[in-house]
Order: sequence, then C-alpha cells, then structure tokens
Amino acid sequence: MGRQEAYSELYERTVQDVYKTVHFLSDNKTDVDDIVQDSFIQAFKALDKYDMERPFKPWLLGIAIKQVHAYRRKKWMRLRTIRRVEEQEIGKESLLYNQADERLANDDLFRSIEQLPFKLKQVVILHYLNDYSQEVVAGILDIPLGTVKSRVHAALKKLRQKEEIRQNDAKKVRNVQ
Repeated sequence: MGRQEAYSELYERTVQDVYKTVHFLSDNKTDVDDIVQDSFIQAFKALDKYDMERPFKPWLLGIAIKQVHAYRRKKWMRLRTIRRVEEQEIGKESLLYNQADERLANDDLFRSIEQLPFKLKQVVILHYLNDYSQEVVAGILDIPLGTVKSRVHAALKKLRQKEEIRQNDAKKVRNVQ
C-alpha cells in the first residue's frame, strides 16, 4: 500500500472525530469544513515528523486544534482591521456582516458548553466528547496535566452553575403559573 492509500485509510478512520472536535471548538460553523480540510493537509505535510510511538488520533487532533486557533487568530485580525476601518470612516455603512451561527445541538448542555471560554471548551470536548484521558488531553494541547485538571474542574463548575440558574428560572416560571 502506498503513502496516499495509507493516508486515505487514516482519513476515513479519523475524519468524524476531527470534524466533531472542530465543530464544537469553532465559533463560526461555516469554517468547520475548511478547518477540517486544512487539518488533514497539515497532517499530510507533517507525516514525516510523526512519531510512530505515539497514537495517531491524538496527534491529528492536536493539529486540528492548532488549525482552529489559526482560524480564530485570522478572524480576530480581520475584526481588528474592520474596526479600524469603521473608526476611520464614521458615517459610512457598517462593514461588519452577520454570520449565521448554525448550532448542531439545541440541547441546553451543548449550548452551555459552547458558551464556555475556548480554553475550557477544548478540554471538555477532548475529554468528554472524544473520551480522551486527561493525560492524553495534556499531550494533545501540549500543556501540563495539572492545567488540564484545573480547566476541567473550572468548566464543570461553570456548567453546574448554569444548570442551577436554568432550574431556578424554570421553578420561578412554574410558580408564577
């Protein structure tokens, strides 16, 4: 089997995991397909650097997360540029456009996860959605294990607080009726 055939097989086995990870970490759902594609292109280019002693999927997800970071940086830079133009051209039509935010899940939990800060959201997605141990998550993100643990703890605390608020609001509505 040649390099391309082997890579195609790896792609088929991992594309769903990469896609769902990128989907949940990406603010702009219209960028998900591009980020996934760029992730696999980067992985293909870096195959010579891949350490065969390490599991492939966590390595690939690390590349995908770096691509999400790159897209976020590009978006932030575009936004800064747009804001500068708007400040210089007061009175002209706004150059900002509304981007459709297609949410995969209508579920309260997924909405709450999506509202988490990016650093917390990425550890939750990797640990709970992709079922990686905290040690593997630390390796993917290239951060200390203690940082992963504290981010998971902080994320769960925020999610619990949001759930308590939601339940209290539901009780108030029932009491009013």
